[in-house]
Amino acid sequence: MSDRPSRSLVGLGIGLAAAGATAAVGLSVGRLMRRRVEAHRVDIDPQFVEIPDEELVVIADDGVPLHVEIDEPRGEATGVTVVLTHGYTLNLTGWVFQRRALRDAGYRVVLWDHRGHGQSEEGEDSSYEIAQLGRDLASVIAAAAPEGPVALIGHSMGGMTVMAYAEQHPEAFRDRVIGAGLLSTSAGGLRDVHWGLGQRLGAVVHRLGPGAVSRLGDQQDLVAQALKAGKDVEELAVHHFSFGSHVPQEIIRLTADMIFSTRLHVIGAFLPTLQEHHRFDILHSFDGIETLVMNGTVDRITPPDHSEAIVAAIPGAEHVVVKDGGHVLMLEYPDLVNDELLALLKRAERAVEKPRRRTPLMRRTVTDIAGRRRGSSSRSRGRAGQGA
Repeated sequence: MSDRPSRSLVGLGIGLAAAGATAAVGLSVGRLMRRRVEAHRVDIDPQFVEIPDEELVVIADDGVPLHVEIDEPRGEATGVTVVLTHGYTLNLTGWVFQRRALRDAGYRVVLWDHRGHGQSEEGEDSSYEIAQLGRDLASVIAAAAPEGPVALIGHSMGGMTVMAYAEQHPEAFRDRVIGAGLLSTSAGGLRDVHWGLGQRLGAVVHRLGPGAVSRLGDQQDLVAQALKAGKDVEELAVHHFSFGSHVPQEIIRLTADMIFSTRLHVIGAFLPTLQEHHRFDILHSFDGIETLVMNGTVDRITPPDHSEAIVAAIPGAEHVVVKDGGHVLMLEYPDLVNDELLALLKRAERAVEKPRRRTPLMRRTVTDIAGRRRGSSSRSRGRAGQGA
């Protein structure tokens, strides 16, 4: 193999692991270098832009400013605050369909960007750890939802953040948290994931490690290759590693915009904590709290067996498996996710009013979902430009 093809293969492999949802990072390093995090909304379709009722800058315990948005409930309020925590290389925009559905159902919604993601500021390299994200979540809750019942919903790294919060604040978790949603996430063992690359190339990516990802920004030959690769290659990779079925082009574009607004340095700095994440021993904290676990059968980033392991450790957890679902379920099947989150919250509210002995729930594999996704697309188009 010549030197140039081998460099391309390495760049592609690193990008796959680094983005956690796309192979396009290695191919699109030039674009990543040009775009700043604070401009992440520029290319987003107006139909996905929401104007929050309130915006906050929450200062984390180490001084990093975190961007927080709050949507007040529409109509009759339930009195419950739902905190939505996004995944690795994404930002709070990924919850656009869920924030609409939840606030319309009477829930107060809090969304925030992880440090180094979206509109939040960056921290020291040593702060890019799941444990720190748990403390960040505590800061967000203290500032944006200081009292009353809360439900914590996390996707991918966001689910790991919820686990870290439960580990660090067991009393608060038990006293105030009435429900938890863990979407496309893991309690540990990500070192063994091959990102859909196969065992050999996946092993290469793990061996090269986060330092190589961070150094990509200095590789001018990769920059040149990225500029030649073009948007078509980028979007093909995003689709393959984010979704398990066909999704509209605007959803692919939205996902790509979020991923490519995250700096390569931040992506690389977070990799060690994802590989070292191991919180199976904290999952017992979810016992007694209404918990939803969702995953897709074609998730290449946190494969189905990771969700199965979580469910096995939480008696009574509701397990919803989406056939042909990929990693970014909330954008691939928004109406399905909305329905399951609303059902989770209703169960949680009933459990608070009338505690019951929880028994293990059967796993449900959902297949008849095409109609609900089409409905979501049409409603999204109807909201285009409303910004609220």
